[in-house]
Amino acid sequence: MRRVFAVIGLGRFGFYVAKTLAQLGAEVIAVDLDENKVKQIADYVTHAYVADALDEKALEEAGIFNADVAVVSIGQNVEASIFVVVILKEKGVGEVVAKAINTLHGKVLEKLGVARVVYPEMETAVKLAHTLLLRGLVDEIPFAPGYSIFELKAPPDFEGKTLRELDLRRRYGITVIAVKKPDGNVVVNPSGDYLVERGDVLLVLGSEESVLKLAR
Repeated sequence: MRRVFAVIGLGRFGFYVAKTLAQLGAEVIAVDLDENKVKQIADYVTHAYVADALDEKALEEAGIFNADVAVVSIGQNVEASIFVVVILKEKGVGEVVAKAINTLHGKVLEKLGVARVVYPEMETAVKLAHTLLLRGLVDEIPFAPGYSIFELKAPPDFEGKTLRELDLRRRYGITVIAVKKPDGNVVVNPSGDYLVERGDVLLVLGSEESVLKLAR
């Protein structure tokens, strides 16, 4: 049985969350007060409704309260965002994820029991800064506060050396959890004897500070 996701607010962030979930096979209910935004998402999702997120009855009629996960993606209206989260929690929606526009907004959402608070602009800005600072950074996946899984192209001075010789864990506090070869093959949990070759991409777990130290 497919999980049901509700996306409330169809700005840029909400639109792409709803579209991506639907493309991955999930059942998605999308809601926004703007009719044009609803029309734009309608071809992608299971159900799309023009409704006021502050109207409890409208949310109920749209089936929002039956969703397994609700994503609150209301723009700059902090009060509306908080009010909608309160309604969803009171109605027993299993998991609520909410977009925050600043840390204070995020703290309030956390106090309300939101499962995950997302800071789209902040996270994008941090990721861009890391990309600019870290040579060879391919991708970054936040793992815990201050820690991420980084996908890094192996620097030239790594080539021809084993992971034991590089000793990244002792020198930088970084753990190599996988290596993607140029031919697409992946070596999971490589041993200390693994010899780094040109074109290797390392998947490493570490703090932002440790990876920046490696970059320097």
